[in-house]
Amino acid sequence: MIGVIDTDGECAEWAFPAEPGAVRTARHAVRGALREWGLESVGDVTVLLVSELVTNSLRYASGPIGVRLVRRNPAAGSEAGGAALLVEVSDPLPDPPRERVAHAEDEGGRGLHLVAVSSQRWGTRHGKSGKTVWFELALPGE
Repeated sequence: MIGVIDTDGECAEWAFPAEPGAVRTARHAVRGALREWGLESVGDVTVLLVSELVTNSLRYASGPIGVRLVRRNPAAGSEAGGAALLVEVSDPLPDPPRERVAHAEDEGGRGLHLVAVSSQRWGTRHGKSGKTVWFELALPGE
């Protein structure tokens, strides 16, 4: 069961239990929000990156996983300078993830690399309880 925290206007936020179905449910929720906002052009990459980050959270954390989307426009002062989609994935584990080099035979280790090469900016920050990994995607044509 997901907890819809907020889906108002230019922001959508959910909390998912740390259970195997969370990745699939998160992908569905994110794709639905992007469709409602008319942002299908960034749907595939956003869903891929959310899948990777939620999978990382499931692998290492035991508490709820938060996913938040924020549609930023230039007037709102996006540091990147143009319209952007900010995506955040939070979990209760305080340790920041580490980007590593995955070898061809490795089954994992590519998630943060995908985030780094697919987004215009990304990073991590500590919260009151846990951490947030975030990335920002440019919104073409806005």
